[in-house]
Amino acid sequence: MTDDLHIFSEAHLHEQLKSAPFTQGFYTVQFYTTDGLLAKGKTDTLSPFYLYPSGGTLRDSNFNLVFYDSQFDTYRGFKPPHLAREK
Repeated sequence: MTDDLHIFSEAHLHEQLKSAPFTQGFYTVQFYTTDGLLAKGKTDTLSPFYLYPSGGTLRDSNFNLVFYDSQFDTYRGFKPPHLAREK
């Protein structure tokens, strides 16, 4: 596994969330993309994605649904990192 946090994986998403800004109910993270889609490796394009922990959904810059994963869903037990940072 690569250490580049901008190559998409669930582990890299967890790492980015530790310091990602949380505003208006979502985290803003960045991943490499090809033609607007998540890339399997490093590319010249970094694009913003938005994780909504109240539903466990990751959305692209147009707010299209990219994926759902229960491990990022507060209704399934996910503990949003920004809550720990606020203490």
